[in-house]
Order: sequence, then C-alpha cells, then structure tokens
Amino acid sequence: MQPKILVNKLASVAMGLGLALSCGTVTQAASHREAPLIAQDPTADITDVYAFRSWEDASKVLFVMNVIPAQEPSSGPNYFFFDDKVAYDFNFDIDRDGVAEDIIYRVQFKTQIRPPFDDLPVSYAGVDPVPGLPPAITDLDGPGATGLGLRQTYTVTKIQGEKRTVLAKGLFAVPSNIGPRTMPDYEALADKGISPLSNGGRVFAGQRDETFYIDLGATFDTLNFRAPAPILNADQDANDFANPFGNDMFSGFNVNTIALEIPISELSEVIGMYASTSRGQQAARMGNPLVNELIIGTGMKDRWNAEDPKREKQFLDFYLNPRLVAVINLAFGTAFPTANRIDLVAALLKYPGQDPTSCTNANRCSELLRLDARVAPTAPENQKRLGILAGDPAGFPNGRRPNDDVTDIVLRVAAGALLGAVPNLGDGVNFNIGAPGTNVTDNGIYTTFPFLPTPFDGRNRRHIDCDEADANPCN
Repeated sequence: MQPKILVNKLASVAMGLGLALSCGTVTQAASHREAPLIAQDPTADITDVYAFRSWEDASKVLFVMNVIPAQEPSSGPNYFFFDDKVAYDFNFDIDRDGVAEDIIYRVQFKTQIRPPFDDLPVSYAGVDPVPGLPPAITDLDGPGATGLGLRQTYTVTKIQGEKRTVLAKGLFAVPSNIGPRTMPDYEALADKGISPLSNGGRVFAGQRDETFYIDLGATFDTLNFRAPAPILNADQDANDFANPFGNDMFSGFNVNTIALEIPISELSEVIGMYASTSRGQQAARMGNPLVNELIIGTGMKDRWNAEDPKREKQFLDFYLNPRLVAVINLAFGTAFPTANRIDLVAALLKYPGQDPTSCTNANRCSELLRLDARVAPTAPENQKRLGILAGDPAGFPNGRRPNDDVTDIVLRVAAGALLGAVPNLGDGVNFNIGAPGTNVTDNGIYTTFPFLPTPFDGRNRRHIDCDEADANPCN
C-alpha cells in the first residue's frame, strides 16, 4: 500500500469513526482486550508478559504472564481464578533460529469446591473467633485454609521435544485478596504460594496488583489527553516518580499472575520467548507489548493470536507500513515515517545482527520478546522507566521488566526513535500509582519475587482518580 493511499484511506476512516477505535489502540501498551475473540475470554486473555534477569539472584531469569485484565477487587463472591481448561505456556527459542519450541514450560490448574462451601452461597469465609464459622484464612492448606471454599492446585511441566518433566505438582495457587477480616495478613499468605521447582527455580501463581500503568480513559476518549498533545517536557520525561498530567486508569485493579524463576543455565544467555494460552488450539499469544494493538489490523487480530510467531512473515506489511503511525500524524500534525519501516522489523522480529530485509527459514521473521541475559540486572532503585532509551540496558526492549514504561517507549519507537530524534511522546503516566504492600519502591516497583505488588483487597480497594490525593487535577 502506497503511503499517500494509506493516509487518504486512514483520513476517511478517521472522519467516519472520529478516530475512536483506531487512535484509541495507539497507546494501549499491553494486551488488555486487544482482539475481538479474546475480549470474550478473560481467563485466557494475556495482559502482559515480562522477561528479565533477576536482581535478587543474577544466575536466574524471570518470566511472568498476567491474565484476566482489570480485575475489580470487590467482585465477589467468586472473585478471580485460573481456568482448568486452559494451558498456560511459556515458549522459548534458545538457539536464535526464531522457532520458540526448544523448551516449553506449561502450567495447568485444577479447581476444587471444598465442603461445606458446596452448600454455601460464598466461596471464601473466615473470621476469628466466631463459633460456627471457619477461622480466618492464614494458609493455603491445613487448619488455616478451612475458609478456602474454592481452591486451586497446579502442575508445572517442562516440555523439551518428546520429553516431559514435571518440575512441581500439587502446588497451591494464591486466591484473590478478599479483605482483612477473611485474610488478615495477605502478604504472608501470598508468601506461602512461592514454591520451589526441581530445576532450582521457583514459581508463583495467584493474584497481584496490576503493575501496568496508562491513562486509558483519556486515550479512548478520542485521544483526549490531559495536556494539549501527548508530549512530555524534559523535566516531566526525566521524573520517574511523578505522573505529570495523566491518570493511571489501572490504579486499584488486579490481575492473575504466573511467575517462573528459571536458572539461566537451563536456557541460554540470549533467548526469545512468548507466552500463550490454549484450549486445544492457541487462544492468545504475547511477546512484545503493543504489537496486536499498534501493529496488527483489527480484521487480523484474532488470526494473529492463533498463529505461531515463527509465521510472522504473513503479517509483515503491518510492520513495514504501520497504519496507526499515519493516524498519529493526522491527529497531531506530525510527519513520522509510515512506509518501509525496516527498523520495526529489526526491533520486533529479529535478533540483533540478523538481516531485517528478508524473511526466510534461515533468517526468520519471528515476533518474540528477546532477552540478553549477559547484561547485568539493574537494582530497583536505579531502574529507568524508559529502559534502553534512558541508558538502562537491562530494560525494554532487552526483555521487559514490570515497571518499564512500554507505552512511552513503543510510542517513540513507532514514531521513529531508532531512526533519529523524536519528541518525548507519552500519556503522562510515568509510574504505578498507589501500589500496596511492603517491599515496594515509591514508584511502584516490587523488589522481591514474584516482582509484582500485593493485590488490592476487596473491602478497601481504592482507585486513585484525578482530583484525589496523590493524583493529578481533572481537566
């Protein structure tokens, strides 16, 4: 498609739809309801994927998959749990051929409804001391778990070719954070959900705070940002501890998390990976953030989710001629390049040093999140939200950490940051506001495994909106 024809086509679409759909997806930097079919299947909907070298133990790498987007913490009586019919897979390419089938770590769940809750209208209950009621929930098994009416166990299996190795089984998933009467010390309860793997790693499955941050409401109100244009000045851009003008729409919401800690020696120092969910057939996948939102056209999103990343060649035109970059130009009068974007192919579909001008079996175009684990991890207090763009080599797009500001990074890369200087594009949300619990920095970085903060509890959940304490004014 020629650039002029593309711009004319997008202009007519923008006039007809008010840019509501096309532009709205430009800044949604994680896979929250990103495709028509997966929007109807939240337990298989992968919201975010992380891959980074551990700053607790530099011999380990971390891989995190979040599912079930935007959980309102008070949504009882059943709250949120994983799906027994979904295979949650972490897929790895360890020889840099673009085929992420070398090693797969599969997590599968089994749900129990435990008596007497099969005859009660709630799934969780507990309080001390009230005769006739279960005690407060303080454990995942034994007397302290009597109040867990709905409980999930899970198995972690390593698949390497025809060989399957069970790394752990019969583990307990951590339930949703109901509230302080039912679960008086949720952090201690969640710690009991951290379990060893037989390969020397660890695993966690359960609810966590939604670490991803974005002014989503302003975005979908036809790019009605809380500043004249989505551009940060130098001081705003450099401040990782203040949201200059945006509001974090995901403040106060939770997700379900599966976190794997794996020895680097079991994989390789340079890897490509993606996460997938399957119900016999693949339902969703995610490697790099924003691809299905920013790059892939709506009519192809469901097909993209079902395809293997090694077959990305069929979607190549979306990378070379990014439609939504043209929409940004229309919306803000910019002139970012919209054609022959080899830089996007190199950044998203290739390992460093590979030829981005061709897609062959010997030189695959494969959409994977790539991590060079030879790079030393950055301590939480020194991490830069803009990752490599801010001189922090351990951040996105070298893997991805939970607090990397992929919204701003990807906006700038899409605008051509790999080709030359671009404005400080961003939505005005620079950090995860209001993250609860201990072991968390002022800008919401959770410092210990599983590296996502404690989830908000149902009784006392708080969504920090504009004009509230710690937030920006409404406008």
